[in-house]
Amino acid sequence: MKTLSLLAAALVSASAATVHAASDDAWAEFRDEVGKACVAAADGLIENGKALVDPFGSENYGLAVVSGKAVGADATISAICVFDKKAKTAEIGGEISGDELTVKTGE
Repeated sequence: MKTLSLLAAALVSASAATVHAASDDAWAEFRDEVGKACVAAADGLIENGKALVDPFGSENYGLAVVSGKAVGADATISAICVFDKKAKTAEIGGEISGDELTVKTGE
């Protein structure tokens, strides 16, 4: 009986590690999907945008701030983006000047 308990504990432990790894991979994929969708949504507003993605978003939405050079101007701007987790669509807000919001995107 003790051997069976130890075996069960080992299986549960191994399963938890696998689920955790899969969960990490799924969240990384989610962040990538949100980032790409938000940069694409900001295309007419921001040139070569970079997205700073909230790691998990809200219950229904992925959230990001897209920053870069304003299209047709020599200014750095940002815009808030929401990504609908169910519909897989992104919407971008209006521009926020670099003076009002500074975002470091890892570059």
